[in-house]
Amino acid sequence: MVDLSIGTPVDDTPAVLTEALAGAGNAPGYPTALGTATLRTAAADWLRRRLGVRVADPLGADPSLIPTVGSKELVALLPTLLGLPRGSTVVVPEVAYPTYEVGAVLAGLAVLRTDAPPPDAAGISLVWLNSPGNPHGRVLDDDRLRAWVAWGRAHGVPVVADECYVTLGWDVEPRSVLHPAIAGEDHTGLLAVHSLSKQSTAAGYRAGLLSGDPALVRPVWQVRRHLGLLVPGPVQAAMAAALDDDAHVEAQRERYRARRETLAAAVRGAGLRIDHSEAGLYLWVTRDEDCWTTIEWLAGLGIVAAPGSFYGPAGARHVRMALTATDERIAAAAERLSA
Repeated sequence: MVDLSIGTPVDDTPAVLTEALAGAGNAPGYPTALGTATLRTAAADWLRRRLGVRVADPLGADPSLIPTVGSKELVALLPTLLGLPRGSTVVVPEVAYPTYEVGAVLAGLAVLRTDAPPPDAAGISLVWLNSPGNPHGRVLDDDRLRAWVAWGRAHGVPVVADECYVTLGWDVEPRSVLHPAIAGEDHTGLLAVHSLSKQSTAAGYRAGLLSGDPALVRPVWQVRRHLGLLVPGPVQAAMAAALDDDAHVEAQRERYRARRETLAAAVRGAGLRIDHSEAGLYLWVTRDEDCWTTIEWLAGLGIVAAPGSFYGPAGARHVRMALTATDERIAAAAERLSA
């Protein structure tokens, strides 16, 4: 079987991370929930250099960024960490990573699926954006991002952007919600989530970042200290090294670009349509039929994909095919689709 259902990296973690991890292996004390000064400085430099984002002083009394134990735990726990009122509503994209909903349910919150700012903000306590999106690779343009920022600020609702695929734009260049063209002069009411899992092939390190409005970062940091949500010291050292180095990110990006070109050509050649998918590590594929029928057809070719219905009712006629497989497995999938 060619398993394209789960987006887990398969290439070796770059030496810049493994060597930094080993070098910091003598770690007898507890790590800091706030993040080391070296890591916070490297993260602020990375945001500025790669995304054009300037956060408030990362070493200031009110933190503008903190490390997280990967991005998934942050997504799942953020409503709880922010102390959102029980019974309120979290807005998530119509087609979305399931953990947004899981986090809301854990905190006793309702979920509203929508891709446009709702006309009524009553009871809404948080908005999740995901651009580039998982599973469909859709990128929100500047006008849509600005509309959400304006809506959130007008109604006093925090807007949080999951940007874990932001360095993997193919047909368009994704923009961070924290970019001054979107956020303006400050990050009031805004947070962004980033991860090293895909760009640095380090999913096993559980290395993520939360940045943005210090008024929102501070309470998250304070609660995390008491919950023991601490990124291990050696991982923080590896994160700092990774964020300082762009070469390994570009090398991995080119591997994914080649795999994307191979798989996309085969998918289209087999008569399927690819929607969105302008960024990220997935192809959002349809044969204009129920996703389970497509899943069965692919299984007959020895290919496993993810049913679009896993990501919400609006995904019921698509399947997600991941680019996170070896060159050999991607080539095998392409050959089977072309046969």
